Amino acid sequence: MGHGKETPRQKMIGMMYLVLTAMLALNVSAEVLDAFDAVDEGLKKTSKNFTEKNQVLYSDFNEQYAQNEVKVKPWKDKADEVRRRSEELFKYIQDLKIEILTVNGQGDPEDGVINEEREINNEHILGKDKSDVPGQVLIGSSLNGKAFDLKKKIIEYREYLVSLIDENDERIIHSIELNLETEDPPPSKDGQRKEWEIHHFEGMPLAAVFPLLTKMQLDVRNAEAETVQYLYSQIDAGSFAVNKIEATVIPNSSYILQGNEYKADVFLAALDTTAPPIVYVGNYDSTRNEDGSIEYKMVGSYDSLDVIEGKGKFSRLTTTLGKQKWGGLIKVMGPDGNYITKTFKRIFTVAQPNLVVSPTKMNVFYVGVENPVSISIAGVPGDKIFPSITNASIRKQRDGEYIVLPKRPGNSLISVIAEIDGVKKNMGVAPFRVKGLPDPTVQVAGKKGGKIEKNVLAAQTGVFAIMENFDFDLEFKIIEFTVSTTDKGGYTIDAETKGNVFTKAQQDLIKNLRRSQRLNIEDVKAIGPDGSVRNLAPIVFEII
Repeated sequence: MGHGKETPRQKMIGMMYLVLTAMLALNVSAEVLDAFDAVDEGLKKTSKNFTEKNQVLYSDFNEQYAQNEVKVKPWKDKADEVRRRSEELFKYIQDLKIEILTVNGQGDPEDGVINEEREINNEHILGKDKSDVPGQVLIGSSLNGKAFDLKKKIIEYREYLVSLIDENDERIIHSIELNLETEDPPPSKDGQRKEWEIHHFEGMPLAAVFPLLTKMQLDVRNAEAETVQYLYSQIDAGSFAVNKIEATVIPNSSYILQGNEYKADVFLAALDTTAPPIVYVGNYDSTRNEDGSIEYKMVGSYDSLDVIEGKGKFSRLTTTLGKQKWGGLIKVMGPDGNYITKTFKRIFTVAQPNLVVSPTKMNVFYVGVENPVSISIAGVPGDKIFPSITNASIRKQRDGEYIVLPKRPGNSLISVIAEIDGVKKNMGVAPFRVKGLPDPTVQVAGKKGGKIEKNVLAAQTGVFAIMENFDFDLEFKIIEFTVSTTDKGGYTIDAETKGNVFTKAQQDLIKNLRRSQRLNIEDVKAIGPDGSVRNLAPIVFEII
């Protein structure tokens, strides 16, 4: 496996490994053994730092996942698997250390070498110069020791990490392979070859084996960090860079008829004003490539739009009525430096401005009441419509809705001016007839006279003026009326009152009525909403 340019950290670890090897060539004195402990402690601290930095990366993944689960999940799942496998290999190497200590007779936590977190205190290790104990565990009597399994696990771990990296990211792949190197060393000068396991662990004193294993744990953490950092960078690797976000509304139609639904999509549009798109308007054609992708190109005559703040500016003078279709292509530079092309199509409706003025209650205006009327012009907003009227006053309630107050019977003309593209235009005139309010009818018990039972008539409280079959909800108030009948001698008996309620005298007169006797309600006067007093037609009841 080839070696490329090493990072400063890798150079430092390599130098420590050379120092370690050089120490082994010396007589293993107590001072040298203590030096191994110092190297091991330094490697442990570095490994711990990498563990903490990796934890920050995993926390960043969790934050991104909470914000966009769909986008982040594929990469987070891979990062979680890297974490699991890294912990598994790291723990396996730590278990090898503890197994060596157990064979050395110091596997009991009470010996003070292994704490509750399974960390090792090198200061209390006995027999640090022993070389048979590590060999017994790692090499074995028949070359069946744990070092051979360790190599297999490192290879599996390395191959998994490399499988997650794009083959074009050679620097990261090389760094992972360099950290997790398992190739056998080159032959010695006399041509002898040693396997990776023998080279690292055969004949090594216990004090030297621990730094070697710690370095391998450090290499695991380093490879884990590079892989997780790479996976995190892939979350937005295919995303576009933007520097502006705007609220956007796209309606399903720009021309809505009354009674139909107005529908629109509301969303945030992201723009990159520093890398404006290319926008073409006209006809386009498409071609499907062998790889399944679709390539678009403009055909015939087409226009290129001016782009301001990342948005193409389209305008067209309309001369033809009806639906108008337009569309084209928009091209934007992708993250990989290649253009991405998208199609767009839109429809708008061109309508001739026409005035619509219609009363909402009836076909005429009535004096003395508020007459609602709707005024609209297709394609012109309500705040750009200005009506005026003769023989009446007009006031606006809301866009498209007005109230007309006629002055006198006769005729009224509503003239409308509209502001279109900043220019005021006369849109036409609508004539209306103006009438006075019709008289209401006098009613008692909901009847306008005729046959009635005496007990029904006696149960009524008074007389009412009703507007029948009239579109307005108007109220006329009875201000006076007279009740009259004839007695047995043929003399007229009557009783007057002010207001609309039967007096006691009138009620007594009603109670004394006989079958077939007639009761007249006459001289009825009522006041309308316009303040005028009306003399209403009398009504006659016959007792049955």
